[in-house]
Amino acid sequence: MLILPTAAQTLEPYLLTGEPLVPRAPKVALTRTGFAAAHVISDPVRERSPWDARPAVDWDATLAFRQGLWDQGLALAEAMDTAQRGMGVDWQTALELIQRTMKEAKAHPLKPRVACGAGTDHVPLAELTDAESIANAYETQAEAIEAAGGQLILMASRAFPAIGADQATYRKVYRWLIDGAKEPVILHWLGEMFDPALAGYWGTSNLAQASDFVMSLIAENPAKVDGIKISLLDQSHEEAFRAFLPKGVRLYTGDDFNYTPLIEGDGRHFSHALLGIFAAIAPAASQALEALALGDGATYHRLLAPTVPLSREIFRAPTRFYKAGIAFLSWLNGYQGHFVMPAGFQSSRDITHYAQVFRLADQAGLLAQPGLAERRMATLLSLHGIEQK
Repeated sequence: MLILPTAAQTLEPYLLTGEPLVPRAPKVALTRTGFAAAHVISDPVRERSPWDARPAVDWDATLAFRQGLWDQGLALAEAMDTAQRGMGVDWQTALELIQRTMKEAKAHPLKPRVACGAGTDHVPLAELTDAESIANAYETQAEAIEAAGGQLILMASRAFPAIGADQATYRKVYRWLIDGAKEPVILHWLGEMFDPALAGYWGTSNLAQASDFVMSLIAENPAKVDGIKISLLDQSHEEAFRAFLPKGVRLYTGDDFNYTPLIEGDGRHFSHALLGIFAAIAPAASQALEALALGDGATYHRLLAPTVPLSREIFRAPTRFYKAGIAFLSWLNGYQGHFVMPAGFQSSRDITHYAQVFRLADQAGLLAQPGLAERRMATLLSLHGIEQK
């Protein structure tokens, strides 16, 4: 039993009650693609000047975490915002991550899908002043990803809002990138709740106008668009948007609040997944997608229902700090030996938040080794002055 802090600023006892889900491979082919956006595991012994220098990565642990996702039939979204792109992880580190990951993926028996984030973050914003400079920055990363064998995810770039780009600028850059890619790309629409620097993306703050513009981009060459990831935390918008996508273009939900009904669908349309939360709830996600493929809606909901409060806590406002909860669960579950993140990002959340994540993960059956999780939680509580009796 642990003594945990509460939102009411009290301390209350908590006894673990969950039955851990056992990770395993799906028994049937999945009918939904489930991309898990994975984090990067630091090597705190080697890291120096964490706020100012490149992060030191524990490559063995980072790649082993990805192997665990693949073993459960999940795809991987690599080097995305979950991996702290632009928030502690630079492009040089991200590229090495992509290259190492692709080598491992090619050797994996399940030959998992891996899509990788291409952005502009290796060039200072002050140097990205027009369509040509932004396109060239994207192209540098896109070529490196394609050379490694990864599928392109065209990440939302802070460069567009920084220059107040109009839709003509967005169209020029995205047409160049989409039409020039070797294989169909995944577009990336990330809301400002995930990154405030992306406010007004697509050249407007009007959601309907932005949606019309993105749809026109896709419709101009749908054969070169695999799909679009939408992370706006707006279920009704996603449902309306996906209904008008050209045939063969997928909607990958990035809605970490409403993924359960979006993935299940409405009988006519459904979303695939590209979610940071899937890395944290991998056993539940994999086994729920298996149940959906088998037509077992009851099991699908039974597995995912308790993960939703957990996800909503991890992604609560300020949503951009969600990565701390992902790494925290990785530590509790023994996938890494410490709770240290690039740029010290673990300090972005408070101890009450971590206590609630602990409770909800237990109730969802997502503490793989309850004894280890309890010991590690006790250590973190002690560091915050909450000693256990």
